[in-house]
This record gives sequence, structure tokens and C-alpha cells, in this order.
Amino acid sequence: MSEMKVVDARNTFCPGPLMELISFMKRAEVGDEMELLSTDDGSANDVPQWIAKVGHELVSNEKIDDVWHIVVKKLK
Repeated sequence: MSEMKVVDARNTFCPGPLMELISFMKRAEVGDEMELLSTDDGSANDVPQWIAKVGHELVSNEKIDDVWHIVVKKLK
């Protein structure tokens, strides 16, 4: 199991957090998990939609103290 990579996109606005996640996903290995930290509420919808469209796995999606913690697993 590889270590969790954290994509810190706090205080950036849509589509910034998603763009940062995509750039990390391109460099990640299959099976890697990334945690996106975002203060943009749009990320809670945008990121799961993108993940479903491209075929990765949404591991978790929760808001803790105004920060979204969205964990994604690269499947291909």
C-alpha cells in the first residue's frame, strides 16, 4: 500500500482544486490514493462527477471545519 498523497487546494476556487487533483492523478500510480483538501464547496460535487466520468474510485468525501476532505483512488 502506498502512502496517501495530499493535494492541498485550500483557498483556491473552482476549477482550481479539480485541476490540481487531475495533475496529481496523471503522475500517480494505479492503486494510489490522494486526499484533496478544498475550501471550495463546488469541489464536493465537481470532483465526484469527474471521478465517475473517468472511472476512478471515490473513497470518501466529507467536510471537516470548512474544509472538504475528498479521497480518491486511481483505478487505471
